[in-house]
Amino acid sequence: MRQGPRGGGHLQELGNSCYAWVAQEAGWGYSNAGLIVGESGSLLVDTLFDLNLTAAMLAEMASVTRDRPISTVVNTHANGDHYFGNQLLRHAEIISSVNAAAHMSQSDLDSLRADLRAPGRHGDDVRRSFGRFDFDGITITPPTRTFEGELTLDVSGVEVRCITVGPAHTDGDLIVHVPSARTVYAGDLLFIGATPVVWAGPISGWVEACDRILDLDVDTVVPGHGPVTDATGVQETQAYLAHVESAATECFHQGRSFDEAVASIPLGRFGAWTEPGRLVQNVANVYQHLDPALPRMSHLEVMKRMADFESGFVPEEV
Repeated sequence: MRQGPRGGGHLQELGNSCYAWVAQEAGWGYSNAGLIVGESGSLLVDTLFDLNLTAAMLAEMASVTRDRPISTVVNTHANGDHYFGNQLLRHAEIISSVNAAAHMSQSDLDSLRADLRAPGRHGDDVRRSFGRFDFDGITITPPTRTFEGELTLDVSGVEVRCITVGPAHTDGDLIVHVPSARTVYAGDLLFIGATPVVWAGPISGWVEACDRILDLDVDTVVPGHGPVTDATGVQETQAYLAHVESAATECFHQGRSFDEAVASIPLGRFGAWTEPGRLVQNVANVYQHLDPALPRMSHLEVMKRMADFESGFVPEEV
């Protein structure tokens, strides 16, 4: 295990040609990545949120990739902390799902920059979560190859399967499966030790995506955020999602308002995870799927409500 000098993470060898780049923390913007090494080339699963983080990660990987350069990048979805660093791998083939690629645009980055400049409380909430990152100099570098369903790649003798799932966390999620290593890179289908956030949904689609991972019968699962895990981590994520969906659905049919639902749902053991305020977005997602006519909150409003929730949140005794 080698610690990055600036990258906020470490390179973890998983065995059987697979590595994980694991961020030092699982909070907003600090994401994991993966490396699959073949005889003469390598595949990188995701880049990071800014160029400094991505460059530091690549520097730590250099001892592994020097004679087996990265020729392929797979982006698991279209959140910036998994693709903003693509331009440092612009010589490689960059692959994503069709739906993910549709959301990778310069406007995605420009919107974040505008939120960071917003005055007052709204901007403060965004700066608290994302102000540590450096978005200067980034040019959005989209995929050069997209697919739907499944795509099988040969990484210098190592079979790699890219499988689209969901909609779940986003509407373009995919997982990367290495059968010979019994390993899967799950992207943001998994937040281990941190609360998942449902941007697309429905939650039932995310639960089904977790079933897809479990059906692969793998030993090692690399999450998008948090430490490397196994089937237990997948099952815990499912349990949280099922709990929120069931409780929020019951509140909706009881005629409770969105705010009443958020305030009434107990988190139990899940309250020990970081970012418990993501419950706000997750309940909103359930309500919006049950009634598509409900208005959607802006990103700034979501961040404000999450911060408000966490300011008064006290984990339950379990």
